[in-house]
Amino acid sequence: MAARTAVVERKTAETEIRVAINLDCQPGSGNKQEISVSTGIGFLDHMFHALAKHSGMSLQLTCKGDLHIDDHHSADTDSAIALGTAFKQALGEVRGIRRYGTGFAPLDEALSRAVIDICSRPYCVTDLGLKREKIGDLSTEMFPHIFYSFAIAAGVTLHVDVLRGENDHHRAESAFKALALAIRQAIERTGGDDVPSTKGVL
Repeated sequence: MAARTAVVERKTAETEIRVAINLDCQPGSGNKQEISVSTGIGFLDHMFHALAKHSGMSLQLTCKGDLHIDDHHSADTDSAIALGTAFKQALGEVRGIRRYGTGFAPLDEALSRAVIDICSRPYCVTDLGLKREKIGDLSTEMFPHIFYSFAIAAGVTLHVDVLRGENDHHRAESAFKALALAIRQAIERTGGDDVPSTKGVL
């Protein structure tokens, strides 16, 4: 089977970013999972690491951004866009995969649900209910933007909902882990070569 890998480099006046991704590093795949994330924002690194780990992908992501201004460009405009772009490139033609994925992830008292459709119709809806201004050095207002930017760049429909939880760290982390599980299910190879759509094309 063809390797599902991609490398994306993105350089703007605000950031310089590189993403390398391999979608097929689940246990039993024969590929060693390697994860290295450095955005300059510790909690964002933690979230992207969790996303890669639980989706079964290898991820190397580096971002040098204008953090002396704020976290917006590093977290949203470039990191999430570049990750979504790499995901789309690595996946290639939407053929021979499950297409739909659903993930539920608890973290102590928090529980999140993510649903993804790899359909080339980008859309994103989030309901995270975060109350704190920041988690670590990452503004909580950035989380919806991160999911949105990833979904648009990846060409997927994405719904992420935190169903319950008191601790914002737990709520945010469970959301990323739920997305990881949804991605893992959606990109699973079916063993066939069909396009998973009544239209015959996605």
